[in-house]
Amino acid sequence: MSSLYDVSCFAAGLAGNVFALALFLSPVPTFKRVLKAKSTEQFDGLPYLLSLLNCCICLWYGLPWVSDGGRALVATVNCTGALFQLAYISLFIFYADSRTTRSALLSPSPPVLDPQLKVAGLLVLVVFAFALIAHASIAFFDQPLRQLFVGSVSMASLVSMFASPLAVMGVVVRTECVEFMPFYLSLSTFLMSASFAVYGLLLRDFFIYFPNGLGVILGAMQLVLYAYYSRRWKSSDSSAPLLA
Repeated sequence: MSSLYDVSCFAAGLAGNVFALALFLSPVPTFKRVLKAKSTEQFDGLPYLLSLLNCCICLWYGLPWVSDGGRALVATVNCTGALFQLAYISLFIFYADSRTTRSALLSPSPPVLDPQLKVAGLLVLVVFAFALIAHASIAFFDQPLRQLFVGSVSMASLVSMFASPLAVMGVVVRTECVEFMPFYLSLSTFLMSASFAVYGLLLRDFFIYFPNGLGVILGAMQLVLYAYYSRRWKSSDSSAPLLA
């Protein structure tokens, strides 16, 4: 019979997987718009490429030959995330809008790189960066230094991902508008981070609980901002005149 400790670890990790799925599904409305317009318009593919690199590094950390005993639920969530990001990037490459490139060719300004080639080139760079990290961890490090090396890289990657909404939070404060900070995205970030922070604490894994602990703080800050500014934004929006 499984101990209470094992059940608690599994429950926390499983909850993190479920809440992470909501995060991975959050770009779906964006790509529905892309599919309908058959163009990526002004959307940027870089966040999906960085998310792919982050998922690959964290997936690598969760594997048993990197982490002592393995971190199965870390591996599963990041494997799922990597597949989602690959799907989004593929759609981005396929529907990348080249109209800006064609217009640039007709103008006297310096030529602009084709968006499809740019995203494809960055994808190759991401794959190369991950392959380099994975190879270095196997070729130059034995345990426990291998786990320390990959864990440090994955932690830095996670911290940078969790810190990325700070710019959006600044926009919310300046504009007093929560339009660009969706509530359910912030809530999913908070719940996923909380689940994996508990998972990391139960496993006594600093490389899991520290970055996710920061994610809990930043997610809570987003929810507080949303609660404060959403009422003001809705009241000002409802008082605005309707256009016929």
